[in-house]
Amino acid sequence: MTSPNLVQLAVVQMHMTDRLDDNLKRAEQHVRDAAQSGAQVILLPELFENLYFCQVEREDYFALAHPVQNHPFLGRFQNLAAELGVVLPVSFFEAAGQAHYNSLACIDADGSLLGTYRKTHIPDGPGYEEKYYFTPGDTGFKVWATRFGRVGVGICWDQWYPETARAMMLLGADFLLYPTAIGSEPAEVETPNNHQMWQRAMVGHAVSNSSYVGAANRIGSEVVGDLQQTYYGHSFVADYTGEIVAEFGEAEEGALSHTLNLTEARKFRAGMGFFRDRRPELYAPLLTSDGLTRRG
Repeated sequence: MTSPNLVQLAVVQMHMTDRLDDNLKRAEQHVRDAAQSGAQVILLPELFENLYFCQVEREDYFALAHPVQNHPFLGRFQNLAAELGVVLPVSFFEAAGQAHYNSLACIDADGSLLGTYRKTHIPDGPGYEEKYYFTPGDTGFKVWATRFGRVGVGICWDQWYPETARAMMLLGADFLLYPTAIGSEPAEVETPNNHQMWQRAMVGHAVSNSSYVGAANRIGSEVVGDLQQTYYGHSFVADYTGEIVAEFGEAEEGALSHTLNLTEARKFRAGMGFFRDRRPELYAPLLTSDGLTRRG
């Protein structure tokens, strides 16, 4: 599929409750509002179907996971994408046999399901106990040829890894998207300017890959068990030079839009020479855990 010249991207920032119907209703309305404003690709936050339950380890929350087939809301968003003619990367908690994944379904503008990506990097720390729930993804990184360009999507913790962004660009992505659930941490591990660190990691991907990057985060305070986290918003779009060209604050709810000029991005990327000057034959340490090149 030939990539278009201009694409309007929207990233949705919203609060979540513990009621699926409420979250789906508001998510759908944000998608409709974004489409009404001209958005063609609309990114919802990570695991928007519920509170961020990974604050705690509770076996009851495994009941939130469902298989892709006959999923309780993926079909709803397929119908919505077809109705509005928009691309929807949709985050969800997937059950597959005895495994559970933090997954994303990419829905094209005709409502077809192009495929599923399973989160590669799974965090395990105070307030983000994802390894209790999620099996590390086995799909590899994914790029989908949609009606509105080749879309590469990582999920939250994936966004801290330059390997994720570079792999998706090598697979032909026109731009990179990251649905997210990130905010405060327990006092003993909290660091200042957390949202700037989070943004800077992805802005680095924009710079080193000469690519647009969009991130959609949640907002509000959520109590799960005896823990509470406040999600700091600041959803944003960065251009292919690393400039943040659109950004929400910490409490705004809605869809943030920006027009991507994919032709100019491709021209700039070629001129920078980052991909021309790569030396993959020297990158063997990246294929190890300890940095030691294995021989023989």
